Amino acid sequence: MKKSILLVLGISGMASVIILAVANSKRHLAMIGSAALLIATNAQAQTLINGAGSTFDYPAITKWREAYQAAHPDVNINYASIGSGGGQKQLLNQTVDFGASDAPMKDEQLAQAPGKIIQLPIVAGGVAIMYNLPGSPKLKLDGDTLANIYLGNITAWNDPKIAVLNPGVSLPSLPIVPVHRTESSGTTFIFSDYLSSISPVWADTVGKGTAIKWPAGIGLGGKGSEGVAGQVKQTSGSIGYGELAYADESKIPYADMKNSVGNFVSPASSSVSAALATAKIPDDFRFSMVNSPGADSYPIAGASWVLIYQTQKNSDHGHKLVDFLKWAITDGQKISSTLDYAPLPDSIQQRELALLGTVKY
Repeated sequence: MKKSILLVLGISGMASVIILAVANSKRHLAMIGSAALLIATNAQAQTLINGAGSTFDYPAITKWREAYQAAHPDVNINYASIGSGGGQKQLLNQTVDFGASDAPMKDEQLAQAPGKIIQLPIVAGGVAIMYNLPGSPKLKLDGDTLANIYLGNITAWNDPKIAVLNPGVSLPSLPIVPVHRTESSGTTFIFSDYLSSISPVWADTVGKGTAIKWPAGIGLGGKGSEGVAGQVKQTSGSIGYGELAYADESKIPYADMKNSVGNFVSPASSSVSAALATAKIPDDFRFSMVNSPGADSYPIAGASWVLIYQTQKNSDHGHKLVDFLKWAITDGQKISSTLDYAPLPDSIQQRELALLGTVKY
């Protein structure tokens, strides 16, 4: 008598596999069981690597994981775009294998960790100043004007300080609605680091950090760079900041920013590369590249770091994590350069590969 056998196998990172087979003998039943065991064994062989943090580099990590997993089906990379502060916190709590942050961890944070953390810049990008105005005119802004907008001192788009930067542009009398991040954010760190370098008033009253105290009653909040972009796109008269890829994806106009030598420069891979080329990068890779010198440098640019423990608890798992990072730092840069990021120069790649060579298992 034929017997219908229903086997349901849950596979990590994949949909459940359902096998409906008809067995008319013990031999057939044994063969079905062997096939099911083989599928289950293959599923269990896949290593899940969990990461969390920066929204700034989420577009790059998304493309990396797709390309890497296609070539390495035994590795499943899961990344949660929750903000840089969340990535740092989850790494300290050891709930992820790697964190990602657009702000390097401070000494006091590293002292809280149960082991030594190494920080590796994996992308460099520009923070675009997005806006929503009738007719989408191309605007020019400088750091002092931008600081005064977010301090609440410039409140209308036809303010003389904006007009003098944009001769010939018809500016509306719309009120300005600044949009900022609501959660701990590395993009906020880059943005506030830049404003602190430009405006003494901003440096003294607001300062820089992944989470800052915004002036009372200032504008709207958005979660993640995608949240800020969404608020800007739907709010007339708004202005916001976010990684360039989000502005391009949402087709939101963004300003040319006045750099340290007085040139107005648009965020782009080339202008971020120009800024990165001037950065002084120490052995621990903690550095800032805002307001960099150079005629072609975009001034609101920064790196994003991957954070991992130097001693990995699980040898096989740790080796696969490091192999992925080695690939991201080298081959992955060819992908990230198509997403408005500046590729890491070979000299930085080699220094990072050497640091990854110090990881213990």
